[in-house]
Amino acid sequence: MPLDFTAIDFETANSSSASACAVGLARVRDGRVVATAGWLIQPPAGHDRFFEINMGIHGIRPEDVADAADWSTQLADLVAFAGDDILVAHNAGFDMTVLRRACEVTGDAYPAYRYLCSLQVSRKTYELDSYRLPVVAAAAGHLDFAHHDASADALACAHIVIDAAARNGAQDAVELAMLLGLRIPQIPVPADAPAPSPAPLPLTTGAAVA
Repeated sequence: MPLDFTAIDFETANSSSASACAVGLARVRDGRVVATAGWLIQPPAGHDRFFEINMGIHGIRPEDVADAADWSTQLADLVAFAGDDILVAHNAGFDMTVLRRACEVTGDAYPAYRYLCSLQVSRKTYELDSYRLPVVAAAAGHLDFAHHDASADALACAHIVIDAAARNGAQDAVELAMLLGLRIPQIPVPADAPAPSPAPLPLTTGAAVA
């Protein structure tokens, strides 16, 4: 099987896992990045206060998302971009929790995505003093990107897994996990939850999040 997956990264407005304010995505087919997308999000009501510490990290402010789609509106685009891919994220537990919790507070359905953590992959692949995303991306040959820009982070994550697969001789994400002794968990979805309705697949590369 080819090395196909979608890398994803969320930024949040505050300490609530439901407070997604930006998402970045990078689609990989046969070990190459073939499409990227990213957009700002109005966080769900009740989870939409922007904390200074978060704004200091990613630079996104309330006025930046004033005209952005809300979580429910943009979810179909996210699902359409990712399809039924394995999702990959750096510290994937965080990003999968954002996806799940934002859907829970808005009442939206979400797919039972399988996912792989590039942070865990990195620790099994590279000998580094730090496994922060910029450090690992540099080890993978992906340099000088805008850390905490969701689109840039997703792209960096994609390059890490592509490089790790090559170093470990893995043909796909499942084999990479197997060779490294890692699991590919699945986001739990209630049995009675309806399936989300995807929007048409994007035909062009999306603009990077500001």
